[in-house]
Order: sequence, then structure tokens, then C-alpha cells
Amino acid sequence: MRSFSLIWCRELMAYFLSPLAYVIMIFFLAVMGYSFWFLAELLAGGNAGVSVMNELFGSFFFWMPMLVVTPVLTMRLLAEEKRSGTIETLLTAPVSDAAVVLGKYAGALSFFAVMWLPTAAYAFILRRLSAESAPIDAGPLLAGYLGTLLVAAFYLSWGVLCSALTGNQVIAAMATFAMLAMVFFAGLLGDSTHNELLRQACNYISSVKHMRDFARGAIDSRPIVFHLSGAAFLLFAAIRLLDSRHWK
Repeated sequence: MRSFSLIWCRELMAYFLSPLAYVIMIFFLAVMGYSFWFLAELLAGGNAGVSVMNELFGSFFFWMPMLVVTPVLTMRLLAEEKRSGTIETLLTAPVSDAAVVLGKYAGALSFFAVMWLPTAAYAFILRRLSAESAPIDAGPLLAGYLGTLLVAAFYLSWGVLCSALTGNQVIAAMATFAMLAMVFFAGLLGDSTHNELLRQACNYISSVKHMRDFARGAIDSRPIVFHLSGAAFLLFAAIRLLDSRHWK
């Protein structure tokens, strides 16, 4: 547990000491800030039927940073250790492979959560500036953040696995983006197929559909189980990949 905590803190601090991390954060906040401005314009224009939660947690401005930021956050986690040769020193230290993978993963997930913290101010700004007394409900808002964290946990685990597969950061980022795109668009096929079994399977893996449910305040156990079990499986695969280096 101590080794996991040390690696977690080390990775989290490494993000804040990296110029690339600040570029990522600026990009993310710029996109989300534009999304908030666009939402405010819609509400100010009196557009009926505008869903605040769907705009915050289901629009293009939500998914675009999710698909772009995740590969960049995770590409260096294990690939850079392999490229520099420090992975051998790390693996021969008195620390388990699981602690290495989970510590680095926890650091990436923590930094992702930190990036989202400023967006919590959007709810208070809308409440303050809107003529309505309570333009958004706390239940769907909290559910939306829960869904965001679950999707991030699943997507970041893909990044850790891809980073464990190669010693090149660029290849790791491209592989992660490709896998996330496949999972993302596969989930959208449910709306275009007439096969009931395939439609149900696509809906089960569709992060877009899950986020729509969370944005309505509907917390279902199925998306929670899917994202957590998927993340656990991918992290287990990354741990086994590191463990295989002991046999080479």
C-alpha cells in the first residue's frame, strides 16, 4: 500500500511539473468554457427544451476533450519508462507490478478529476445569473459528474494498457485514441441496427447512452458495473504485460 501511495503521488506531481499537462488543462478548460458560454447563450435566448445537463455532459464539447485528452494523459505512463530504460529499475525495486500500474493509473485519474474541478463553478454561475431560482437540479448534476468519472476510469485504463504495449509515446497515444474511437462508435451502432441482440449489446457498452441517463439523474447499476469491471480487466491485462517482462 505504501509503494502504491508513493507512485500515485509521484505521478500526480509529475503532471503538475510537466508543461504538456498545462497545455492539456488549458485546452480542456477552453473547450468546456466555450461549451458553457454556448449553453448560457441558449438559455439567454429563451430556447425552449434546452437540457442543461445534456449540454454539459452529452454534447460534442464533452466528448471531444474526453477522446483527445485521455490518450495524451496516459501515453507516457509506461511507454516513457520503457523508452528511458527506467522500467527495469522500477520493476527490480521492492514494489509489485500491480502497485506500479495502479499507482500510475491513480495519478492519471486524479489529474483528470482536478481538471474537472473548475467546471463545478458553472452550476453556481447559472444559478446566480438565471432568472430562475434553481435552473439545475443537484441530483442530475452529481450523477453527471459520477458518470464522467466512471467513463474516465474506463477510458484511462485503455490508455494504461496501450502505454504498456509499446515504448513509444506517440504510438501509445494513437493506439489509445483508436481503441477509444472503436468503443465510442461501436456504442452508437445500437440506434442503426434492427438486430435486437446487437442493439442491446451496443446500448450496454454505449458511454453516450450511459451519460444521457446520468444527466437525467438516473443512476443504474449496469453502467457502473460495465465501466468498473472493464477498467479492472484492462488494468489486470496491463499488470500481466509488465509481469511478462520478468520472464524475458
